[in-house]
Amino acid sequence: MTSTSPTPSAKSSSRRVRRSAELRERLFRAALQQFAKKGFLEATVEDITNAADVGKGTFFNYFPSKEHILLACGEMQLVKLQDAIDVVRKTSTPLPDFLRSLGAKMTEEPIQHPMIVRAFLQAFVSSSEVRSAMMELQSRMLALHSQMIQLGQERGEIRDDLPPIELAQVFRQTIFGTLLLWSLSGDGSLQQRIETTFEVVWSGFQPRNTKKPTCVAPLFLLGVCP
Repeated sequence: MTSTSPTPSAKSSSRRVRRSAELRERLFRAALQQFAKKGFLEATVEDITNAADVGKGTFFNYFPSKEHILLACGEMQLVKLQDAIDVVRKTSTPLPDFLRSLGAKMTEEPIQHPMIVRAFLQAFVSSSEVRSAMMELQSRMLALHSQMIQLGQERGEIRDDLPPIELAQVFRQTIFGTLLLWSLSGDGSLQQRIETTFEVVWSGFQPRNTKKPTCVAPLFLLGVCP
């Protein structure tokens, strides 16, 4: 009978992978902590590695620069959005309730720190390489938001006289603008601001008895049009 137990080398490899993932997560969390504490420009790689209790050189085994910490944060937000959309596709949750909860979910930790929100803007203007990566990430975010809007249109819960991508842009710009303005003060009003913003946006998203136009979307967003 053939044994299916992992070999010693397989166990060792599994431990290395797990430790590597744990160390990357520790550096990621330490970096966000330092950005929230000192600000993105002021926090150094040495600050991050000291907080994570690892050598300075270890940082670059996982992230090319501190800007790439924010790209990892953006990827985390993307996964949260995808997971939320997957759930709403499988349930009968009304889109107004889903969008309201989505606003709260997407502004949970670490986005609740105003310094982190400002850091995204600072990283965006820091280099063309980071800016290009962030734009690609935002394109994927827009595609997911467009799918979400299209689902609402198919259910008759969102106006269908405008293409999904246009409504998705409005939703994103409004929420992101709210985040940026809040980050200037950094008070405890974020959730209230998001709630108020949602109520205003939703009043413009409700169905209308008008003819639906032809959907026009960029090539990278193929599939978001009905």
